[in-house]
Amino acid sequence: MDPRNNQVDRRTILRLALAGGVVLPALSLAGCATSSGGGTTNSSAAGGTKSDKNPFGMAANSTVEAIIFNGGYGFDYVTFAAGVLEKAQPGSKATVKPSTQIAQELQPRFVGGNPPDLIDNSGANAIGLNTIVDQLEDLNDVFQAKNLEGTTIKDTLYPGVEAPGTINGKLAAINYVQTVYAIWYSASLFEQNGWTVPKTWDEAIALGAKAKAKGKYLMLWGKEAATYYQTLCIASAIKEGGDEVRLSLENLKPDAWKQPAVQSVFKALETIIKSGYMKPGGAGTQFTAAQAQWSNDQAALLYPSGSWIENEMKKQTKDGFKMTGAPELTVTSSSKMPYTALHSAAGEPFVVPSKAKNPAGGKELLRAMLSKEAATNFAKTKLAPTIVKDTVPADGFGSTALQSQGKMLQDAGTDVFTWNFVDVYGMNQDQLVPWNAFLSGQIDAAALTTELQKITDKVANDPSVKKVEVK
Repeated sequence: MDPRNNQVDRRTILRLALAGGVVLPALSLAGCATSSGGGTTNSSAAGGTKSDKNPFGMAANSTVEAIIFNGGYGFDYVTFAAGVLEKAQPGSKATVKPSTQIAQELQPRFVGGNPPDLIDNSGANAIGLNTIVDQLEDLNDVFQAKNLEGTTIKDTLYPGVEAPGTINGKLAAINYVQTVYAIWYSASLFEQNGWTVPKTWDEAIALGAKAKAKGKYLMLWGKEAATYYQTLCIASAIKEGGDEVRLSLENLKPDAWKQPAVQSVFKALETIIKSGYMKPGGAGTQFTAAQAQWSNDQAALLYPSGSWIENEMKKQTKDGFKMTGAPELTVTSSSKMPYTALHSAAGEPFVVPSKAKNPAGGKELLRAMLSKEAATNFAKTKLAPTIVKDTVPADGFGSTALQSQGKMLQDAGTDVFTWNFVDVYGMNQDQLVPWNAFLSGQIDAAALTTELQKITDKVANDPSVKKVEVK
């Protein structure tokens, strides 16, 4: 969200834009936060003369340190952008280091006053943005700067991309990747068996019986990704019950997880688990190993994930798999939002700490990432679009998964939504515990609800936690 215009209705900013033939609409403001506080800070280590070619005043011959979450997209795309920076700023050097433990590694550096210049604050171990927002640069000046091609960066992006990274009116993070959340499947496997992709939970349960007859499971999971099913369930509940479901969760209401739409989804998933359609053992299986059981072994039919899944599993996917995405399920055919409604948002939040040695350099590396060259490289190598327009051709670089993203986004039109409370308050680690227990059949939907509500209530009732009011 643009902090200068934070009262825009979440649907009015959504419009379709052509990305070289693949239709990729604007991102939703469904998770838009409005509140007070979170003032801007000034870069303390600039040192250079500001100009269109050096908009943040990065000192000559600078060194930039970036720590990047090494997840589904890897980190080499930032290494590529570092090379772009070094060409644009001769004499400067950007070092890019991977991490899978962002909070554990970097929280001590925040406390010590020596954080890196750029952080990809992503993954299960991300730092809750609300806890560090006052220690981060306002990145609005990045969007106002000229890109390496000489065009104002904000004019090259899909509208609404500020929303996920705006906390209390401050653009604290730039989310780089346009992520589509879906249920993924092998189109070739479905074609071979004459199966139809389910649109409702009842249809999914019926498909589970067909899968079982073929010696397969309907779904599976891995321990670090158990909350992928929470993402699926929240999206399904929002589609079924409407926007009030999202708002209750976002605003940490005391009955948020008890809402009828949420409960109907939990009960449907409970039926799948109790019917033996969920592959057992996920709580003891590393998540990419579990995903390989789906993408390579085809032990299960469906897997909920974001659009990073193809790149994450490209070395462990069966030949001819035809990975394809479908919108998340509804409970009934009369849901408040249509089946084609889509959970999609800018993801991979990049932040620049104000106390870094070279925050101007961190912003300059972001500027390099938002160049046409770096954004096209990401789309081609990661098979997912960034927030930069016109970087994906009509054939999706030959990817059925990328092609299906374009179709889902086109079919959704303005019915695109997201939410931010899990990331804002850093809840994921705590939520993994009950979700692994639930998917294992150790607890039922009622106990899952109780545990998730406890986690939410703990945050809601903690006066030391800054709250973000969502409207």
